[in-house]
Amino acid sequence: MRIEPLGDSALIVRVAETFEAEQSLDAVLRATRQLELAEIRGVLDLAPAYTTIGVFYDPAQTGAFDEFQANVERALHRDLDSARTRKAATIEVPVCYDDEFAPDLDEIAQHTALSPEEIIHRHAGANYRVSCVGFTPGFPYLSGLPPELATPRRASPRKEIPAGAVAIGGTQTGIYPRKSPGGGDVIGRTPLRLFDVERNPPALFHTGDRVRFRTISRQDFDTFPA
Repeated sequence: MRIEPLGDSALIVRVAETFEAEQSLDAVLRATRQLELAEIRGVLDLAPAYTTIGVFYDPAQTGAFDEFQANVERALHRDLDSARTRKAATIEVPVCYDDEFAPDLDEIAQHTALSPEEIIHRHAGANYRVSCVGFTPGFPYLSGLPPELATPRRASPRKEIPAGAVAIGGTQTGIYPRKSPGGGDVIGRTPLRLFDVERNPPALFHTGDRVRFRTISRQDFDTFPA
């Protein structure tokens, strides 16, 4: 692992040099848990990503940077048995792939040389894992997309993508928690609320969670409990 400064109130822990969905993610989750258990004074937040962890801290509490970095290094070498990660949840996501919610399905069909029906079948039938959460609060980046469905992100991102939109971006798929700009190719929509400040925790997804999509009809979408 390498530890590098990231501005004047953060550092980045490079856990792996390349991203390999299962191995890299497991290593990042384990290292994140080690840092959580260490309860290092002054640490404000930990942000796990594909191969790194962002460590955000208050310099007024942590003291000299060299000392703080040494505390981080010691935490990362603690007993692994005591750093077991939380048990990952398995989350089923209902998705309506009707034309109204899938404006880019035909473009993906042209790119992949697959029929829209086959794209939906393969997308909904895959097993996914949350690689990280970000971009907007609660947005899950999901690894596990069948490689034949990989599609380049849009050359010109849309200014507005609706909440719940399910999209393909490169070799991953993701779900937009709220209305926002975005460059993914939209192929469906879920009625699930991915981020709710009244919920504890507010984000539905966490790094490491397992995800399955379940195809639903437009009627099921319209009558889904709020």
